[in-house]
Amino acid sequence: MKLGTFSYLPAMTPQQVRKQAEYVVARGWNAAIEHVEPKHAADTYWTMWRLPMFGEKSVERIIAEADACHDAHPAHHVRLVAYDHLRQTLGTVMVLYRAKSA
Repeated sequence: MKLGTFSYLPAMTPQQVRKQAEYVVARGWNAAIEHVEPKHAADTYWTMWRLPMFGEKSVERIIAEADACHDAHPAHHVRLVAYDHLRQTLGTVMVLYRAKSA
């Protein structure tokens, strides 16, 4: 099953994940990390990992939260969600880690 536009590409390298987090920070978007079991990946709602990182300017912290979520839930997909507070919409959503079993 495909999980958005980036899922048609090979898995992102750590450097590519960093570039995506830098893009989110550069636009002033609010990052959040979400996870879900593979069997529920097509559902509308994923579980949020902790609270959204409102105003976060540290790329390292965003990546660390994604890594922590992946470490805590290795059998889940983990994605980065970025909210554009000016347009009141999603700026981007991308799966950073696919479940090991998927």
